[in-house]
Amino acid sequence: MIYIYNDYGGTHTTSLAAAYHLKQITQSERKLTTEEILNVKFFNKLTKNDFGKIIFHGIDENGDAVYTIGRKSSKLVVPALRDLSLLLESKHHFEEKIIFSNTSPTVPILMSIGGFFSRGLMIDFIGVPLLVMGAKQCCDNIFRLVENTKQIGKSSNEEQVIILENEVYK
Repeated sequence: MIYIYNDYGGTHTTSLAAAYHLKQITQSERKLTTEEILNVKFFNKLTKNDFGKIIFHGIDENGDAVYTIGRKSSKLVVPALRDLSLLLESKHHFEEKIIFSNTSPTVPILMSIGGFFSRGLMIDFIGVPLLVMGAKQCCDNIFRLVENTKQIGKSSNEEQVIILENEVYK
């Protein structure tokens, strides 16, 4: 199975989702610390050159691959990847289940503003603290989104490609 977490930039909520999925950070009754957030692989480290790239994060405890992608504002990226996956399945007997899970609904306004300052304007001294505050606000939602995504992956659903928009995590 392949999990691909996606959102606008691919460097904040998607990186946190991948880290939760791979148990690189764990959820508890407390919020993540600033250090935990800033140490997440790829968190606030990707640039505009990384948009549209499928980035490998690791293999989970079940042997499933975890990736992320920043799709910008294009609503066409994930459907195009779905169609490509289905084409590979039908023409080349590719039989891997793929789950695209949108992390955008978890993004609080602080994270959007922080991402704009840090990644867009390269003003980290303003952006990074806002990103950290935003990550602390949404870490519970991201954790629940990941757990739901994994549960759907384990289900006996016959679909080979599943797209989760995750609107319930707004």
